[in-house]
Amino acid sequence: MEINAGDTAWVLASAALVMLMTPGLAFFYGGMVRVKSVLNMMMMSFITIAVVTILWVVVGYSLTFGGDNGHVIGNFSEVGLKGLLAPEAITGTTPTLAFVAFQLMFAIITPALISGAIADRVTFRGWIAFVVGWTCLVYFPVAHSVWFLDEGNGGWIGDKLKAIDFAGGTAVHVNAGAAALALAIVLGKRIGWKKDPMRPHSLPLVLLGAGLLWFGWFGFNAGSALSAGTTAAVTFVNTQVATAAAVIGWLIVERLVHGKATTLGLASGAVAGLVAITPSCGAVTPIGAIILGVFAGAICAFAVSLKYKLGFDDSLDVVGVHLVGGLFGSLAIGLLGTAAAPSAVDGLFYGGGAGQLGRQALANVAVGVYSFVIAFLLAKLIDKTIGFRLTEEDEITGVDQVEHAETAYDFLSATGLRGALSARPAPAAATTDNGSTETSEKEGANA
Repeated sequence: MEINAGDTAWVLASAALVMLMTPGLAFFYGGMVRVKSVLNMMMMSFITIAVVTILWVVVGYSLTFGGDNGHVIGNFSEVGLKGLLAPEAITGTTPTLAFVAFQLMFAIITPALISGAIADRVTFRGWIAFVVGWTCLVYFPVAHSVWFLDEGNGGWIGDKLKAIDFAGGTAVHVNAGAAALALAIVLGKRIGWKKDPMRPHSLPLVLLGAGLLWFGWFGFNAGSALSAGTTAAVTFVNTQVATAAAVIGWLIVERLVHGKATTLGLASGAVAGLVAITPSCGAVTPIGAIILGVFAGAICAFAVSLKYKLGFDDSLDVVGVHLVGGLFGSLAIGLLGTAAAPSAVDGLFYGGGAGQLGRQALANVAVGVYSFVIAFLLAKLIDKTIGFRLTEEDEITGVDQVEHAETAYDFLSATGLRGALSARPAPAAATTDNGSTETSEKEGANA
């Protein structure tokens, strides 16, 4: 195949859009935590960009897309991106390095999604160790199993089982959501969970993050077509309408259950819709995407409350949105999929029987169980060695201060109090019987 300039431009632009999603996630998560944790929450996303980028170039791309071993992992033939700078290195109709860059952004955001489940209570060194271990042991083999297609010689999920995951419902969202559940269980509940108020400290940041995620998601889904054509256009439209419908579905549930439609609910509903349409954006019609979106928003709105009933502290609802939303979106292919869409598979409602639904279920259960087990064991190992959970004293003080020696906001300067305090005259001195001067106890205390 020859390189197509339009396709190359689309893939590179989409890679940039997906890159923007991780800072968007940082704002989304950062606004949802308490003020004493916002910097750490954002740092957990940004450090993932740095760590996973190096892993991907050195070994990750090769293990994911460099040939096949047992239909579960690649090989070391392209370690360090060996041989991929040559003009003849082509993937589809784009230079292979464009595909490398695009897939890198998926590898970055997947572990970053997990961080929302463990807000307020982990060491920064523990998080970095987890990202390295989980990305190598879980993300690379799962992404290979789902997306390495080679006519019977590729990954077992996408190539052998024929389960569909257009842009990451299985490889990204179910994968990350299952790991998030494992970490929430291993690390335990935040101090004061269900007792102290833990409301989002900045809903404007949450909305900013949700907006950036929505914008970047067009690269996530439509970019996965890997060409600027009909498939990209279909997935683009499906992404938009499913997300809009999910917002409505979530807000309807909020209105019925709580009597109010909230800003946080709108943002969360949008993300739930984006998650659910990700695996199925190439498999359904726009009407099917609306149906999927409404149900995804409603189901995820109910799902986020399960943590209170089941007793695990998923701080920012990663399990309820990403695990449940990703699973629902994947299963919906077996119900709402149509051969008229680019993925060309009829689901149950289009006369295709239950076969595709079964394949989707098997793929997602397998990935979820594998990710959960490895994340659980890895978190235990990290906690027992270098330490993963903050001490009680450090958690109460605040992870920003303890881990980064910083605070997100300087309230004294913002209100002018710092300048006012520094400009106050020194307390008056009183002369003692022996001729020395001292500040009165009352004045000293006031100062």
